[in-house]
Amino acid sequence: MTTDIRLAFAHPEERSVASANADPRDRISLRDHVVEVEIGAFQKERGHTQRVMFNVVVEVRAAPQPLNDDVDRILSYDRITEAIAFELAAERLNLLETLAERVAERILAEPQAMRAFVRIEKLDVGPYKLGVEIVRSRAEAALKVVGHDGQEAALHPLVVYFDNASIESADLNARLDELQARGLPVILTVGLPQGERPQTGHKPTQRRVDMLAIEQNAWVLAARDPRCVVMETRTEIDWAIKRGQMMVWAPSKMVLDATDGPHSRDAVALALWLAEQMAADRLIVHGSVALPAGSRVAVERA
Repeated sequence: MTTDIRLAFAHPEERSVASANADPRDRISLRDHVVEVEIGAFQKERGHTQRVMFNVVVEVRAAPQPLNDDVDRILSYDRITEAIAFELAAERLNLLETLAERVAERILAEPQAMRAFVRIEKLDVGPYKLGVEIVRSRAEAALKVVGHDGQEAALHPLVVYFDNASIESADLNARLDELQARGLPVILTVGLPQGERPQTGHKPTQRRVDMLAIEQNAWVLAARDPRCVVMETRTEIDWAIKRGQMMVWAPSKMVLDATDGPHSRDAVALALWLAEQMAADRLIVHGSVALPAGSRVAVERA
């Protein structure tokens, strides 16, 4: 059995682990939660209840420290069972798919919840289980604009990582032309510059030093092409995306202000985190660097 097939039938927690990125989050889970409910599109399913089993895994942002053994500082398991009970009580549904969507949406309304795996199975339809499984993420909430027809449209930018060789390459302008030709807003990201940088021997301060070094490299890229305007805040980036512009990301403010910011200083992991935050169409990686495993957005090597 291939890994893909095995994971297709694995518990949502195993799938969550397999699809975690380079900076995985904490997880909480609900297993084998069985409820009697009237649900189904067929006439034979109306007028009586059947057993439905829920398995849910929620990836959560890191809890504030110290926890002090305080339940108010974490996402309580009760929030998962309450989300299920609320949606079951709201109205009779025909489809498990609809129920799964609504449960996931309610769970992701919790401030700590970042990604939800929801599996729902009918247990009484025969000598087998019938079910559906979905994965939903906060990263799917893309920036939206109103088009000429008055309709809202989601904007999914390209996030692009350039290694140092790509920044210095003679064909940089041609690469930027090619990216621009895709017709999507482009957010360029870079890693640490070549050469030594100060070492503090203290993780929190070293993180800031490394972020500042990355931003120096962003300004190096900006000097190579006038389209590469350095931006550091989410407001600036949203403004540029709405106008279809190209920009270079200076990561310090967004990463250090984020309650669930990445702890890794790996440049590609940072780029992937940004891609998730911006609900990017894909992450395009330029250079001889390892691609992130289990990314939540499409990853493409240039």
